[in-house]
Amino acid sequence: MVNWFNYKIVLSCFTFLMFILLSLKKENTQKEFKWGFFGHQKINRMAVFTLPPEMIGFYKEHIEYITEHAVDPDKRRYAVKGEAECHYIDIDHYAKDGEDVFDIVPKTWTKAIEKFTEDTLRAYGIVPWHIQLMKLKLQKAFEAKNIDLILKYSADIGHYIADSHVPLHTTENYNGQLTNQKGIHGLWESRLVELNSDDYDYFVGKSQYISHLLDYTWEEVKKSNNALDSVFRFEKEVTNELPSDRKYAYEQRGNTTIQTYSKEFSNLYHSKLNGMVERRLRTAIISVGSIWFTAWVDGGQPDLNSLRHLPPSPELLIEIENLNAEYQKGQKKGRVCDDH
Repeated sequence: MVNWFNYKIVLSCFTFLMFILLSLKKENTQKEFKWGFFGHQKINRMAVFTLPPEMIGFYKEHIEYITEHAVDPDKRRYAVKGEAECHYIDIDHYAKDGEDVFDIVPKTWTKAIEKFTEDTLRAYGIVPWHIQLMKLKLQKAFEAKNIDLILKYSADIGHYIADSHVPLHTTENYNGQLTNQKGIHGLWESRLVELNSDDYDYFVGKSQYISHLLDYTWEEVKKSNNALDSVFRFEKEVTNELPSDRKYAYEQRGNTTIQTYSKEFSNLYHSKLNGMVERRLRTAIISVGSIWFTAWVDGGQPDLNSLRHLPPSPELLIEIENLNAEYQKGQKKGRVCDDH
């Protein structure tokens, strides 16, 4: 906390106006992110506590950065063309009758391109392969002992890993727009977590080295996809069980009144899911910690204690402010989860 405060001061004058602008728009910003600000940030934060002694001191010192910037990849959807496709894979696009879609799509990027072309893969999402790329970048950052890139890529990869654990990030029907269930994305990822997070158990054990990361990543995507039937079916059941005027409610968020899923509807849906949201969140936490650990091991297990007490550079903080400025323009460059 002290270290984070000190290097924030370095650019305090530069960032003061941006802070005011972000504060004014805070309510709208929080509503737009899936897994919510809370979800992504909680996953990254708790993943720190899965790390071994050789890593945890460094990560705890920078836990505020790792937590705060868990949402940077979502902001990047508004700044970088081609970012959106890194957050999901519409695996059901490739489905054929009678065949397991996970047998149809090759696991490796090269073979997948050969079968479907790169344009097709990018059109329907590349999250399993993007996690591999980000792990390699983090590994190289460890090799170089580059504190800026270690922090940046640790925060970023945590976001993509978390997204791969969300069932609705594995389907073309990502917001229920194809089944008259529009809004289900925010319901599952954000509203249910918002209402039930205090009851979740975030302590998931210790990170493990992952020998075959590509297989591991695809397995988690498959688990997410396998949960889709329940995600959609139970929402329809609850919709049919409750009168339509009890599905939504109006709540005050700061100075704004918004329409959202009612607590009654949300809690009944959460109950029917029987712990699914918590299970996927817990699995995401251990996955993030394990992939950080794997990148560190493969990066030569550098002594992170030698990087203690070194703040991120002013250049990295300027990059962050520029990203925030692009995000505030509100001009998305690709799909966002609540698209219709």
